Amino acid sequence: MPPPKDVVKIAIQMVGAIPQLIELQQSKPLASVLKDVCDAWSLPNAERYALQYADGRQTYITESNRRDIKNGSILRLTTSPDQEAQRLYTGIQSKNVDVKTHSLKKLAGLSQDVTFAQEFISRNGLKQIYSIVEEGNDTGEMLAHTLKAFTELMEHDFVSWENLSTVFIKKIVSYVNMNAVDASIQQLSLSILENMVPTSRLLFELVKKEVTLDRLLTHLQATNAELQLKAMALLIALLLSATDAERREMMDYLREKNLRQFIHKNIIHSSEPLGDEMAHYLYVLQSVSLNLCEHRMKTSMDPYSQEQRDLLQSLRQTAFESESEVPTGSFSTERRRSLCAKEFRKLGFMNNSNPAEDLRRAPPGLLALDNMVYFSRNTPNAYSRFVLENSSREDKHECPFARSSIQLTLILCEILHIGEPCSETAQAFYPMFFGQDHFFEELFCICIQLVNKTWKEMRATQEDFDKVMQVVREQITRTLSLKPTSLELFKTRVNALNYSEILKLRQTERLHQEETLAVPVLELREKLKPELLELIRQQRLLHLCEGTLFRKISSRRRQVPVADMKMLLVGKECPHTKEKSSGKQNKDVLELAFSIVHDMEEYCLNFIAPTRYEFCLWTDGLNVLLGKEMTSERTQTDLDVLLSMELKLRLLDLENVSIPDNPPPVPKPPSNLNFCYDFSHAEQ
Repeated sequence: MPPPKDVVKIAIQMVGAIPQLIELQQSKPLASVLKDVCDAWSLPNAERYALQYADGRQTYITESNRRDIKNGSILRLTTSPDQEAQRLYTGIQSKNVDVKTHSLKKLAGLSQDVTFAQEFISRNGLKQIYSIVEEGNDTGEMLAHTLKAFTELMEHDFVSWENLSTVFIKKIVSYVNMNAVDASIQQLSLSILENMVPTSRLLFELVKKEVTLDRLLTHLQATNAELQLKAMALLIALLLSATDAERREMMDYLREKNLRQFIHKNIIHSSEPLGDEMAHYLYVLQSVSLNLCEHRMKTSMDPYSQEQRDLLQSLRQTAFESESEVPTGSFSTERRRSLCAKEFRKLGFMNNSNPAEDLRRAPPGLLALDNMVYFSRNTPNAYSRFVLENSSREDKHECPFARSSIQLTLILCEILHIGEPCSETAQAFYPMFFGQDHFFEELFCICIQLVNKTWKEMRATQEDFDKVMQVVREQITRTLSLKPTSLELFKTRVNALNYSEILKLRQTERLHQEETLAVPVLELREKLKPELLELIRQQRLLHLCEGTLFRKISSRRRQVPVADMKMLLVGKECPHTKEKSSGKQNKDVLELAFSIVHDMEEYCLNFIAPTRYEFCLWTDGLNVLLGKEMTSERTQTDLDVLLSMELKLRLLDLENVSIPDNPPPVPKPPSNLNFCYDFSHAEQ
């Protein structure tokens, strides 16, 4: 007979004693449980003890987290958090080096626990940590333990980073700037500065001033992968906290120092595998760099700007003026204006008398003009060939260079998410981005030639413009999904993916979708759905049981029985997203936020999932508990995969056999059943 739900069977250890095997009643006060455990070992003063997980992070058991204890858990009887906090508070002030070092090491480990951290900080323990760092007498292992303990204590958000003294911060900075210092100390110092930078403008300016980009680049070139990672983390924190002007200045300096090429050669193509954290930082660096185009993308053409008008004229002159035998200066103003309008029409501008009007739409705004000018100046032969080749075609078969460039720029901005805020969890970066300084412009140069090539392959007319651009978008996205390591490789692959290949891929995908359209197969599919949906429900519930580490939103800890859950809120409906509605909301956070509403309506349990995958699994699991349908896109994806696999297995014997829409007629019964063997005689 299984034990009651509020009873878990656990083991409790203590140094020098035989372990106790007990049935822990969750309804029984923890103080009473401790009293019983201490009595069994004849220990007085049960209030001085506490239970702690024996493995992993060794978290203290409290009334708020005791429900997390599972059957078979191994706990340890240890000193209570307040007693241990007092002991270590005294130990780190000891004049005995061994005692002090041991106390700091123990403090670094225990500080991860929120209960212990609260007790230690309440005794003004952080002040002692500050003193150890500011005095600068301790180095090596002792200093590493001190910095580790400080980092863990600050993670709980009981104390503001703005309370740190300038002396303390400059001491941390000095460890980053020193050459002869242990790598572990530099890693911890970089991590502390990374956490500090986003909290206030004052701290950002102080760190930016004291830790130069050259120093961070030195750390990035280190052979120590962890030091490299922490240096990249601080660089990203500085870039994200900077103003637009500061960010542009920093990125320009990093470009001068060939940071992209270094990353491409020594980090992306390193023999060591790229971790999730570094992948995220590279994504952010790529996003920050590409978003430098955002201002030009959102700025429309100013017809009164002489500089912008000169850029437009340069496009015309590069394409046509070199072939003109008669100097335009000999023409009248009207004749010259007419000639310019004709040439702008050949360039593919919709409004050839005033081409600036074509660039009034933002996005892509002036970014399209920048791309066209870059193409004409850096690949003049390809530019002239594009324009002149289309000038010689019939009007309806011309591929309009300017119109195509404007639309292509918009497509590239959408594919590369230019102008969108950085995701807090994404890791999707393009390796080829780090192999080229002018990545966006060079990518445009490849893709605009692809437009012309695809236009010819499709034998397109002006009426087919949107269809051509849809094919080009598909060519680009399919090739980017292969993660080419260089622009040359991208160029080779995207040009190989011609229009006929796109048609073949579309046909293959269409056939794959249509293979289940026969009526009997559809009926089988519907019959299988309930069973597979139940399988998905069970998987979601198991995932909830395993648990997930969520980002902390507030320091308040709440515990809600599942039976008291009332409703699930997601996205903008969540109270913690409404509270932060001022300013520009992070789209990714809205997509990852959910809240549990329960019978006690004065507060909700608020969450921000680490990834979209976790969001889908948790919201599905909670909906299952609430007796509602699973609504996430992951449910449909999983169901489609499972249905596809199950159908293929069921229909394996029917390969290359056409399945009729209607069942075959049932034949008439035979005139007699004499062919049936009578087993009753054999049994006798």
